[in-house]
Amino acid sequence: MEKFLNPEKIVKFFDLEKGDHVADFGAGHGFLAIELAKAVGAKGKIYAIDVQRGILDVVRSKAAKEHLANIETLLADLEHPKGLPIKSDFIDFVLISNTLFQCENKIGLLKEAYKILRFGGKMAVIEWDDSPSPLGPPAGMRVDKEKLKDACGKINFKFFREFPAGSHHYGLL
Repeated sequence: MEKFLNPEKIVKFFDLEKGDHVADFGAGHGFLAIELAKAVGAKGKIYAIDVQRGILDVVRSKAAKEHLANIETLLADLEHPKGLPIKSDFIDFVLISNTLFQCENKIGLLKEAYKILRFGGKMAVIEWDDSPSPLGPPAGMRVDKEKLKDACGKINFKFFREFPAGSHHYGLL
């Protein structure tokens, strides 16, 4: 069975380049932010964004432990227009992992991602799939993969491919 979530393996699917600027929406405890920071190197930048101040403290602590100076934590409510302190057309890659199922305003969050992406930028979404699992959100809160593809298309995202995101998850690029 595939590991629950393997950050190192997942980040390889993103084809990040040294020097890229990445926004990690709903960074949580920073498991993916740490791997993203390694992938973009010292000249790159990771913006680890979350609505919970205490969680961002955990991310800062992990970054310091790993000697990663290219992670900046941002406290922001991603569901509100202009709630994100990142300028438009600036980011090379946006990651939204295990975040949408918690959002009331999913479309607003996706629009914020689109707004900050530069021309040619990419976004990856990792969410809970519909497989039965004692872990994760209840089935009624999970984000249907096809509905998510449709919503992204309406915002002008172009679907590129799926990628394996671990057990009980799907990944869209």
